[in-house]
Amino acid sequence: MNPLDVAALSDSCGEQQRAALAYVTEAFAEAILAGIESDSFAYAALCAALRELVATYGEDSVAAFAETLPAKLRSGEFTTGLRH
Repeated sequence: MNPLDVAALSDSCGEQQRAALAYVTEAFAEAILAGIESDSFAYAALCAALRELVATYGEDSVAAFAETLPAKLRSGEFTTGLRH
């Protein structure tokens, strides 16, 4: 099993990651149109993503990656609109 490359996942998305994000964004929009609340879909997508990463890299590697998220969240890395 390959170790999770925290730096690669933390860096800006590459071409394949941008394409994957487009698919996820489209699925998100379709779910909203179907009446699923955005926070419910976001939580489900996050859980599915973490499960896939754990299945591929293991709990310890994914936990190390998850530990990098608070700073990224606070710095606005995932913010697409106005901040609250």
